[in-house]
Amino acid sequence: MLTLVLTRHGLTPRSIPEQHLGQKIDVGLSDEGRAQAAALAARLSSIPFERIVASPLVRARETAALIAAVPMAAGPDRPAIEFDARLAEMDYGDWEGLTYDQIEQRAAPEWRRWVADPAGLRYPGGESGSDVAARARSFLVDALAHHVAGHGETEAAEWPILVVGHSSLNRILLCVALGFPIAEYRRRIVQGQVNITVLRFEHGVGPADARLLLMNDLEHVRRPPEAPWG
Repeated sequence: MLTLVLTRHGLTPRSIPEQHLGQKIDVGLSDEGRAQAAALAARLSSIPFERIVASPLVRARETAALIAAVPMAAGPDRPAIEFDARLAEMDYGDWEGLTYDQIEQRAAPEWRRWVADPAGLRYPGGESGSDVAARARSFLVDALAHHVAGHGETEAAEWPILVVGHSSLNRILLCVALGFPIAEYRRRIVQGQVNITVLRFEHGVGPADARLLLMNDLEHVRRPPEAPWG
């Protein structure tokens, strides 16, 4: 049994206004993003992780580093951060760095076609949802194989693994793990910055194999009187 704690990096200087920040504009965290990551690190300070695996993009690397830098009050040292290119954000191709309004102004017909089929159609010069799903599925299969190699098929692992990813990547990974249609990732799933989402795998990767234990928990960065659901 593998427990996977999934999060998204903190805010960057390019996060507001919301824009397509994929692989080509590799920016780090803003001051607010670092504060968010520090709040997440404090929230997770009592949780020992077997592994910490992050996207190699700077904003995810910095988020993972801030979490790993907070020592456990008691227990083992934090593991060294591993970086996996399969966790990189979707490649938005020619629309990298553009806001939704800018895309509507420059390529409205192409944008509407993509919105109608985000799984099957690629961003111009970039990836489709199905391309990202193949990466996410490969990562999950390998994570489970790594777990089985270390713990056996039926042994319950004492510690979860932490995965630091991105908005689209995380949502598509959740579709893969929970058996949702990939085309639904934009409409049905939300991943806020530095959220906590938890999956438990008992037998493999597929519709019946991941249980959703917690989804988009942002309690550590909420400011009263915000509603608990954001």
